[in-house]
Amino acid sequence: MLQTSVNIGRGLRIKNPVMVASGTFGYGIEYTDFIDISRLGGIFVKGTTLHARQGNPYPRMAETPSGMLNAVGLQNKGVDYFCQHIYPQIYPYDTAMIVNVSGSQVEDYVATAEKINALEYIPAIELNISCPNVKEGGMAFGVTYAGAASVVRAVRAVYDKTLIVKLSPNVTDITEIARAVEAEGADSLSMINTLLGMAIDAERRRPILSTVTGGLSGPAVKPIALRMVWQVAQAVHIPIIGMGGIASAADAIEFLLAGATAIEIGTYNFVDPTASIQILEGIEDYLRRHGFSDVNELIGALELPKS
Repeated sequence: MLQTSVNIGRGLRIKNPVMVASGTFGYGIEYTDFIDISRLGGIFVKGTTLHARQGNPYPRMAETPSGMLNAVGLQNKGVDYFCQHIYPQIYPYDTAMIVNVSGSQVEDYVATAEKINALEYIPAIELNISCPNVKEGGMAFGVTYAGAASVVRAVRAVYDKTLIVKLSPNVTDITEIARAVEAEGADSLSMINTLLGMAIDAERRRPILSTVTGGLSGPAVKPIALRMVWQVAQAVHIPIIGMGGIASAADAIEFLLAGATAIEIGTYNFVDPTASIQILEGIEDYLRRHGFSDVNELIGALELPKS
């Protein structure tokens, strides 16, 4: 019998390594007509902030070769609405429901995390440190060692469940940021978040997105994400949840071999709402074909060329 459960930090064991990324799967409820979501290892629900946010003006999405740009802007009704109206609908599902927490200043992250901490059946949060810090002129928390450390330290002080920190790829050395948040108490890392990009309408000589730039995701980012997961896996001692352009079981297995303990499927959920189950079944088939009895045997099992 195949063993597919993995530990994604602080003893949080999920039934298999296949999860879905925040912002691409709603609250899970939206996908119940397509798949049995209880088969997933976990669901990262859409980004939640302290106060309601309307998001950015339209247009805020653009198709690109092998991917998409988005500048949705964390549209949500705020953490109190989540606790009162969304949580009662999602906690009965037999999968790990993980809340993506975002903010524009440290105090916002702390207050939101405290409210989520009180919800018995939410076992973890994913801290999105790619948000702009309004107190520092809009620079994202996650692009500096000090910024990343400060928000993780503050949230760790009030949050006692599994703390997953989502790393931005828009940095010079992602291993430095990874070590910083590990030192401040992160239980695991999710990576990578979107890469900063833009699209232009040449005929109109205008940017396509209302915000000019946005986050690039999809197959185009996979080689970068894979490289960063491999680098960080050698730099930290906590689990990594890999994401970035995963569209098949083969893609997912590459992330596991590079050192990820689990994976998140993002943009491809829009292409095929059944993708996560197909990828899970593909991983199980790979394990059988290659004689593995436990998915953990794949983690970090990349065989490097001999020098």
